[in-house]
Amino acid sequence: MKRLRCMLIVSALLVLAGCATQQPAETRELRYAASTEQTFRQAVELMMTQGYVVRHADLALGRAEASLARWPEYRLQLQVSEEGGGSRVRVSALRGNQPLPPYLLDPWLVELQNKLGEAP
Repeated sequence: MKRLRCMLIVSALLVLAGCATQQPAETRELRYAASTEQTFRQAVELMMTQGYVVRHADLALGRAEASLARWPEYRLQLQVSEEGGGSRVRVSALRGNQPLPPYLLDPWLVELQNKLGEAP
């Protein structure tokens, strides 16, 4: 009986551990003509304008993370790097602990393009 109880507990812990694993979020990226500093600042401002709370932002690293404070929690992760005199933006998003499909970030990247004055 004691052995059966121990096996049940171990099985339950394995099932719970499997539920807690998080898939990596896929990124969506777009290149802009603007400098990395300008792009980074505009991206962080766009996050705040849309109601996100910026939890971490480091211009030197070109990284920022922001959360939308409503259920379920949405999180944006941003990486801005220099590329050919312009900048490359990589962004990913999570809803709760699950990654959002990257195509859902296209409107956000287009909005950033508008803020940078690079809209077609």
